[in-house]
Amino acid sequence: MDLPPEYTCWMPPEVIDEINILNATKRAMETCGAGFDGTFLIDAVTGLHLPGEIHPIIHGDALSYMIGAASIVAKVARDRYMIELDAKYPMYGFARNKGYGTAEHIAALKAYGPCPEHRRSFIGNILGEKK
Repeated sequence: MDLPPEYTCWMPPEVIDEINILNATKRAMETCGAGFDGTFLIDAVTGLHLPGEIHPIIHGDALSYMIGAASIVAKVARDRYMIELDAKYPMYGFARNKGYGTAEHIAALKAYGPCPEHRRSFIGNILGEKK
């Protein structure tokens, strides 16, 4: 199932590097949620500014079918994006490793350096870079 762009929110790697992964996650949730009015069930994240009632639930993906389903949709969307990146940057094996720090991915980073989609805040230690 492909979602229309207004129902998906992505943060580019530069933003994640600048404000960190949690704050980028919050920004994406707030950007996406700004178009809705109602009740928001959130998997454990607090401190959000959304136009409605907010219920952060610890282990929400295990306790709420709605949060669990949203988690699956997000994972499928990310996996599809990794497959698109694999076509653009095949040397990193994104279709297989989905961007996780597998031995194959780390070896490719060391051999080819990062591509524009790599988060410098994540790979700095792998490549021996300082912040």
